[in-house]
Amino acid sequence: MSIKVFADGANIDGMLDMYHNGNVQGFTTNPSLMKLGGVTDYRAFAHEVLQKISDMPVSFEVFADDTASMEREAREISSWADNVYVKIPAVTTDGASTSSLVHKLSQDGIKINVTTLFTPEQNHEFIDAVSATTPSIISIFAGRIADTGVNPIPIVKDAVEYAAPKKNCEILWASTRELLNIFQAEDCGCQIITVTNNILAKRKNIGKDLFEYSCDTVRGFNKDIQSLGFHILP
Repeated sequence: MSIKVFADGANIDGMLDMYHNGNVQGFTTNPSLMKLGGVTDYRAFAHEVLQKISDMPVSFEVFADDTASMEREAREISSWADNVYVKIPAVTTDGASTSSLVHKLSQDGIKINVTTLFTPEQNHEFIDAVSATTPSIISIFAGRIADTGVNPIPIVKDAVEYAAPKKNCEILWASTRELLNIFQAEDCGCQIITVTNNILAKRKNIGKDLFEYSCDTVRGFNKDIQSLGFHILP
């Protein structure tokens, strides 16, 4: 498998487990995951991660909702370590594009991970915005697109093709929902996919015989029946 797998989470123990086991090639975080992980001090959390993970890309997101403040935060985050990518949302809460800021930061040599991308138009806009020489990531929320009933695969394939001339611009399949998405993302030509630890744990099932999986599932149901003491007939 040639696609790079980035662990998506904000639990330091889980991140280090994936790092030391060699299961991933990078890490991403976001404010929602930090809330879920119980992070109370963003800077302290980030510095702890970067002290222990220095040889893989790690993405940290800005918190501000206006581009002037985003820029100050982005420059601060970028200064924390050489392996840091700064996550910039594609829009502010009022729907204003951040592509001008992304262009400015990328031209200044700051590695950017553009996040919350959903539409082909957004993808093209931000692929155009990033520098051809500075490494960048375009994170397409394929899982959330699929949640609307729209097939994300044509959108992702289009972005991969559009970004091809910029060799330092990588397309990332985000909001992964199931293990199959890793294979779908690779088929689309994505360079990266973000995967949560609970989905990564399912990689042990790759190549498993489906009939044996059927039997294992029945055995699991039977074990639960026995433990619950359920009866239908008296």
